[in-house]
Amino acid sequence: MISGTVGSIVPGGQPTAPVADAATVVRLVRAFTFEAAHRLPNAPPGHKCRRLHGHSFRVELVCEGDIGPDTGWLVDFADIKQSFQPWLDRLDHNYLNEIEGLENPTAENIARWIWRGVKPALSLLAQVNVAETCAARCEYRG
Repeated sequence: MISGTVGSIVPGGQPTAPVADAATVVRLVRAFTFEAAHRLPNAPPGHKCRRLHGHSFRVELVCEGDIGPDTGWLVDFADIKQSFQPWLDRLDHNYLNEIEGLENPTAENIARWIWRGVKPALSLLAQVNVAETCAARCEYRG
């Protein structure tokens, strides 16, 4: 068997059992969505984003680290959700400009705000992605 593989086929075509290499670094991504309104007060005069509008935001929390030799995973997806839930509850169906720290709620500031809130409870957090639309997102790595 080749070291570091998830499984392989030995001569004769018989599959071997999956093996987790403890030194394998993985990136795990858990996605969330929320609806919210905002305006960007620091956008140039006449810019459409200065006006009140809303988005269906998508947030991805990316964790990175070694696969656990006993569990076979990096972190339980449920633990990622639990770490983010209080912050998600503050964002969903709210006017973002009224949330402390998000007075200028750009995608960049939202990602940084989420990072600062979640990172203490989720030490393996490596990146926060915030998408305002299908075509535009911010990737924040702390």
